[in-house]
Amino acid sequence: MADPKGFLTTGREVAETRPVAERVKDWNEVYVPGSLLPIISKQAGRCMDCGIPFCHNGCPLGNLIPEWNDYAYREDWSAASERLHATNNFPEFTGRLCPAPCEAACVLGINQPAVTIKNVEVSIIDKAWDSGDVTPQPPERLSGKTVAVIGSGPAGLAAAQQLTRAGHTVAVYERADRIGGLLRYGIPEFKMEKVHINRRIEQMRAEGTKFRTEVEIGRDIDAAKLRRRYDAVVIAAGATVSRDLSVPGRELNGVHYAMEYLPLANKVVEGDFVAPPITAEGKHVVVIGGGDTGADCVGTAHRQGAASVTQLEIMPQPGEERNTSQPWPTFPMLYKVTSAHEEGGERVYSVSTTHFEGDEDGNVQALHLVEVEFKDGKLEQKAGTERRIPAQLVTLAMGFTGTDQENGLVQQFGLELDARGNVARDASFATNVDGVFVAGDAGRGQSLIVWAIAEGRSAAQGVDRYLTGASELPAPIRPTDRALTV
Repeated sequence: MADPKGFLTTGREVAETRPVAERVKDWNEVYVPGSLLPIISKQAGRCMDCGIPFCHNGCPLGNLIPEWNDYAYREDWSAASERLHATNNFPEFTGRLCPAPCEAACVLGINQPAVTIKNVEVSIIDKAWDSGDVTPQPPERLSGKTVAVIGSGPAGLAAAQQLTRAGHTVAVYERADRIGGLLRYGIPEFKMEKVHINRRIEQMRAEGTKFRTEVEIGRDIDAAKLRRRYDAVVIAAGATVSRDLSVPGRELNGVHYAMEYLPLANKVVEGDFVAPPITAEGKHVVVIGGGDTGADCVGTAHRQGAASVTQLEIMPQPGEERNTSQPWPTFPMLYKVTSAHEEGGERVYSVSTTHFEGDEDGNVQALHLVEVEFKDGKLEQKAGTERRIPAQLVTLAMGFTGTDQENGLVQQFGLELDARGNVARDASFATNVDGVFVAGDAGRGQSLIVWAIAEGRSAAQGVDRYLTGASELPAPIRPTDRALTV
């Protein structure tokens, strides 16, 4: 155990953020560099070393949280990094982007603020990179088998790294111009600077993984031909079809999916544009959708100099504490103030968009909404609550409905889909097509980064077993496993 009295003597402290007035002027991460290390050992010491650590259940990766908390408390950073990497290929991603269901399941969190597991995790991995503890792990010998991975998001990268280390020759195909999937172009720089992706890619290249960018399977290469070229294929193409809003005025200029808007801002940071083709500068911005993607749009609009930012959510405002319908250790739906919300803007709950209003040139200029409420399980509009708000840029951040079927990948492989439109798979993550497997959101549907990495690791075991008859690779989850929630 780290500190037997740590949870009694030490209060919860989290990472310090830079002042709002400073950080909205740049695209760097919002946290003060180096602010965690002076406090993180004591924070790790708050871990109770529970007899049954429910944080393991909250995290699909099965992270060995009490073990690396203990090492972090003792400042044995190399040992902490080794235990961290035992279950997670990319802790610098999850330590920045995961909403931390492990903390929601922390036993200390029953009646006290939970251990800052996410902050401990990111401190360990950042220290490991700085100390040179993260090195390539090439296989001792090659199997002679080849694997194609379609998609370079967290699921694809995890599967590729596991299979490369198992001795297979792996090529990752990405339709964008850079590797990373939504990590690269869906996550703003202020949430995760892309240096963290770049150095992982270099590690994987040194291990032997090959990367092919600007190649879309289904359009640039026929999927059936790809299957004949490789001994196995892993589909990790994500659930990239955005949920639309079918209301009058949807066709107006200035109404965009979040994933049309966010990547362009990232491309400016990458140096591809001087200014983004879609910008919030000087505009009244409305973000439809109250989740993390919506918050990303809010923070991006602030940095582009929006005149105002309003975020709409159809559901009621959540409470700030657990209610009886969301008991520990489930992941509760709580009112969350992200760094983007700290920077300004208005959040409006229990409203639904009725239509968009345009000007004579076909540009959106206003949004009309109405308050809604649930009655007998149905959403109903409240009479007399209609109003109009200015909107010169609208981003739709209402989630995703499934994997892309327009590029031909599903049809060319001949893949079966489940009732939700995801690629169907069996207990080993195999599809109905021999030698073709699926991992991540393409098979699970829209989910969290920890589930994507866990799926990539688990699918890699299925592929390895298919190619060699046996596998020593870990498989932390089954395709049927679901988050610990209500």
